[in-house]
Amino acid sequence: MLMTAPKTPLPGREAIIAAAHGATRAIPPLWPLASSVAVNPFLGQTGEPLAVTAARLRRVAGIPLTMPRRWYLERHLGGELTDEDLAEALEAAPASQRPQTVAALKQAVRVEAPPARALPTVAQLAGEASGIDWQAVVDERISHWAAGYFDQGQALWAAAEGRGAYSSWRTVAMHDLTPEILGLANFARTVADTPETAEAAFIDAVQLLGLSEAALESCFHRLLTGLGGWGQLARYRLWQAELTGETDGTVTDLLTIRLVWDAALLRQYQQEIGSRWRETVIAHAEPIAASGEDHVDAILQEATERAAQRRLRALLAEARPAAPASSRPAMQIAFCIDVRSEVFRRALETLDPGISTLGFAGFFGMGIAHRRFGSDVVEARLPVLLQPALFTCSGEPTPQTGRADRAARIASRAKRAWGRFRLAAISSFAFVEAAGPVYVGKLLRDALGLTRTAAPNDPAPRPTEEIGLEQRIAMAENVLMAMSLTEGFARLVLIAGHGANVVNNPHATTLHCGACGGYSGEANARLLASLLNGPDVRAGLIGRGIVVPDDTLFLAAHHDTTTDDVMIYSADHPSADHAIDLARARGWLQAAGGLVRTERARRLPRAESQADIARRARDWAELRPEWALAGCKAFVAAPRWRTLGRDLAGSAFLHDYDWRRDGGFGVLELILTAPVIVASWISLQYYGSTVAPELFGAGNKLLHNVTGGVGVVEGNGGILRAGLPWQTVHDGERLVHEPLRLSVVIEAPREAIADILERHPEVRALFDNRWLHLFALDEDGRMAWRYAGDLTWKEAEEKTSSFQTSP
Repeated sequence: MLMTAPKTPLPGREAIIAAAHGATRAIPPLWPLASSVAVNPFLGQTGEPLAVTAARLRRVAGIPLTMPRRWYLERHLGGELTDEDLAEALEAAPASQRPQTVAALKQAVRVEAPPARALPTVAQLAGEASGIDWQAVVDERISHWAAGYFDQGQALWAAAEGRGAYSSWRTVAMHDLTPEILGLANFARTVADTPETAEAAFIDAVQLLGLSEAALESCFHRLLTGLGGWGQLARYRLWQAELTGETDGTVTDLLTIRLVWDAALLRQYQQEIGSRWRETVIAHAEPIAASGEDHVDAILQEATERAAQRRLRALLAEARPAAPASSRPAMQIAFCIDVRSEVFRRALETLDPGISTLGFAGFFGMGIAHRRFGSDVVEARLPVLLQPALFTCSGEPTPQTGRADRAARIASRAKRAWGRFRLAAISSFAFVEAAGPVYVGKLLRDALGLTRTAAPNDPAPRPTEEIGLEQRIAMAENVLMAMSLTEGFARLVLIAGHGANVVNNPHATTLHCGACGGYSGEANARLLASLLNGPDVRAGLIGRGIVVPDDTLFLAAHHDTTTDDVMIYSADHPSADHAIDLARARGWLQAAGGLVRTERARRLPRAESQADIARRARDWAELRPEWALAGCKAFVAAPRWRTLGRDLAGSAFLHDYDWRRDGGFGVLELILTAPVIVASWISLQYYGSTVAPELFGAGNKLLHNVTGGVGVVEGNGGILRAGLPWQTVHDGERLVHEPLRLSVVIEAPREAIADILERHPEVRALFDNRWLHLFALDEDGRMAWRYAGDLTWKEAEEKTSSFQTSP
């Protein structure tokens, strides 16, 4: 035993495992680059309010959870944040934990809060005692091993499969002399002496470090947070396993590895750091409690969000055009609710009053596991909260297509093998010497921005197994009901999935569709169009009260959010009768794309006109080809005419929803438990990458190197970075993303909303603890009611009665 005997008994196995379980779920998962999606970095803290989470993450990560106070002061001095906003936020805070007056709050905003500092690890204490940066050494050696262990095809020499993370690391560490060369005596022998099983090694390390039961979870959380993206990537493996009812021990193995390192360092530096480490363990055992400074920061953040809500309320209360006439639309087009579509929808609707746009989650209710043409990779194109219900592939099973598919697979494999050969440790330098001149042309094309990436255009997707008619009818009915599209069909109905078009961007998948699992959404849209065009399905829908006219044609489209070009997959369902409709639609889409590019060019640095937008997509040195979802701040579920003509500046997720057509409120329940959650993940990832980029951001794009094919590091090694690059939220001079928690605005009866939240406590917790804000629109389209979390529904209604009379 390294530590002197503690005053309390050492924890038992059950307590240790339970604490590891809790700490594991306190960190968010990280999806690999191939299918990167936005993740709520506070996923493990949604059961507590911002101030408490701030205290927790200050202890274990040393990060703030709000902006510096000067940021709020600038907004107050500039008039964006009013005294009324401060007063409302102050009133909403717990009475015993807030400044007494608005004047006191205004005084507090002028004084910066103390910097956040995490409790030290053993490695940090040993570094202070020895002058050797042991924390950097630990990070580097773990990262060096992890890059190979988690590799997904980038490495020429891949780690052996079928072994647990701890076992794999132990085999490597027993022969790694780097720590001993740097001064950690007998480290390889120490590792060899550790138990062969991860659990036994884990329990041994806990006892060697003298951790009390009360300190376990906090200490474990501290170490997992310090592992950055590696811990989050291991958490992703557990997330994926639990979706299928299984489990995965990678994240606990990583924690074991980290504990073994600290135990070895404590053994060597016991005399110098023993007392300070005991003090640290005692601090970890203290209950988490928000300080007065934490509450001030939370109130300032709340006030800033109320200011944004005040502006949104005024925008929605403006005089609006009359409700749409009942005449048949000239064209209908459904977009993903992604905030980028708000700009395109608004532009398109200005071209002709007969154009009707809709918003729906971009996987369009088709939760598929899809294999692209010529690929062996199965892509989960659906929200990561769900499991695929349908397996699909591209291309009909004909002899001609089969031969083409095989040829494409062979070519793809040869390309991957050639790429690995070029990048391999042995062959890379020789390759440059011998084949470098061959790439002069490519280098010139890339440098001049001549390289183009075509929109996805695989053969039409199809289910791998036949689906029965009743199931197809039910699928079509569910999707149309969820889209609030059950009548008034146009002759041409487009279903527009979306994706991005960029070069030389490791985070390219973050620009794709979050509702499609980080992939583009055209495959889902094409499958839905095929389903809805089926004569037998339409005949079955009549019996369920949905009559689709015989002359209505559904077609899929692909919206490129980087260039705002839209491609229609008209060859999927050729129709000479719709030639005029298609020509007119293409003209509208081209004109709308020009309007959108002009609007977007005003926001992008170094863009002067719409012509610059396409060039940026081809520029391999462009750090900001588009702003993606930066600026998102609201989610609105209501009929489109409630927001029609409102310039929401690409800041709102717009989900079409008419509660009057939602008998039983099943669609409302779906919206609150799926699209709202996905949108909250997006919003909070942007929030975390802005307020705490050290932990929740991916750092500087200029320094990125892809490692293992799974993520990026800054420079030539170190901890894997998670979250969004700094260039995603900052234009080089100022923030382009205002870090605000999402405001959810729904037009539906309050009782129905209340009933759903009561039945889904995990969703209600997001609103109770104000990770999301909830409003209901009244019959006049005003934000007439705010959910106040800690109050009963009746009290909340009384407390927010002022919203019913405010303009």
